[in-house]
Amino acid sequence: MTNIYKEILQAKSQKNKLLAILIDPDKVVIETIFDLIKKINQSSATHIFVGGSSFDGNHLDEIIILLKQNINLPIILFPGNPSQISSEADGILFLQLLSGRNPDYLIEHQIDAVTILEKTKLEVISTGYILIESGSETAVERVSKTKPLDRNNIDYVAQTAKAAEYIGSKLIYLEAGSGAEKAVPLEMVSEVSKRISLPLIVGGGIRSKKAIEETFLAGADMVVIGTAFENDINFFDN
Repeated sequence: MTNIYKEILQAKSQKNKLLAILIDPDKVVIETIFDLIKKINQSSATHIFVGGSSFDGNHLDEIIILLKQNINLPIILFPGNPSQISSEADGILFLQLLSGRNPDYLIEHQIDAVTILEKTKLEVISTGYILIESGSETAVERVSKTKPLDRNNIDYVAQTAKAAEYIGSKLIYLEAGSGAEKAVPLEMVSEVSKRISLPLIVGGGIRSKKAIEETFLAGADMVVIGTAFENDINFFDN
């Protein structure tokens, strides 16, 4: 067990809530990255996630190096495929898309990533990734060619999360998807958090500081903000 995951476990045990800002490299302009960095440093973020559903890997190292030089937070890869692995980051969420049955996202991409990861010192954190229906088709759906789980079938989602824990996942990530119309239902967050003993991450469709707080109160250990911050770099000033 290494540092990032240890710290997440410690935060959970102490009921300290964590906030990750998700940066999609496709949407980062190197020339204006220092404006982004300034706002991250002024925010309450505890972690930086880097990745996107369709990013091809160009300039990923450069982006992460600039982030690391100017932000004193763990930088964790949130990859859509093995081309989004950078040895410059601190860790990687080793995702298994458990809401779908596409073998590429259940095991094939993970196998392809092994030879790359073995050449890095990245902390690899096994993560059960569960996509929840959000009112519109998301990039994850299009790229993975899978359907999300029904947002009204809370018990089935909780069973899926518990199965991921039994399989050996270290984190559970409930995801409504980038730009989701609707966030993961708070009742679902609450039920999943009760059923599992693992840290619970929730992201997608969370557009306000009030929504962040409500998601924490429902049982999330970490909330992820992506599109809301992309669309309003002053999100945390409001």
